[in-house]
Amino acid sequence: MSGVRRAAATVAALLLTLTACGGDDSAGGELSGTELDPPFEVSSTPLVDTDGAPYSLTEDTDKDLTLVFFGYIHCPDICQTVMASLATAMTRLDERDRERVDVVYVTTDPARDTGPAIKEYLDHLDPEFVGLTGDLDTIVDVAKPLGVGITQGEKLPSGGYDVTHGTTITGIDADDQGTIYWGEDTSSADFAADIHTLLND
Repeated sequence: MSGVRRAAATVAALLLTLTACGGDDSAGGELSGTELDPPFEVSSTPLVDTDGAPYSLTEDTDKDLTLVFFGYIHCPDICQTVMASLATAMTRLDERDRERVDVVYVTTDPARDTGPAIKEYLDHLDPEFVGLTGDLDTIVDVAKPLGVGITQGEKLPSGGYDVTHGTTITGIDADDQGTIYWGEDTSSADFAADIHTLLND
């Protein structure tokens, strides 16, 4: 990311956009995440998984709940925190719930985040996490309907780009709709509690 202030401004703008789209806190405060009504439409455009195969957020997600986060391996702060929280949340679930949920990580820096690099990164967190890459323009198109903005900045000496991106985590249900989102500061305990509630309502 290009800096804490820029990232914070991006997140703030994104959350305002999400609120304008009709998101509100769930009734009774049972969920830490923000439910969306109407839900986000999810793009069926395929990206590429770490094995090099096409992977669509609608056609290839067969679990009852899929959590999607857009980030990049070289992100110095927020991405690492979010991914660690999601990995820890999975360890808090019982086996029945864990089998019904997927976590999908989509890179916003495909120039550096190759399939093998993403696989190695995710294996350290949770080998069951799904990693996706692809052409940056396609990634931007897939992220946009989920309320996640991605801006590519100047090219870096490493070959990648300075990247600013939205940091929300979107929950996609079995009907392939984005029905809930969480902020970057959501704890692993809150993720786990919400996942259990959403799966068992």
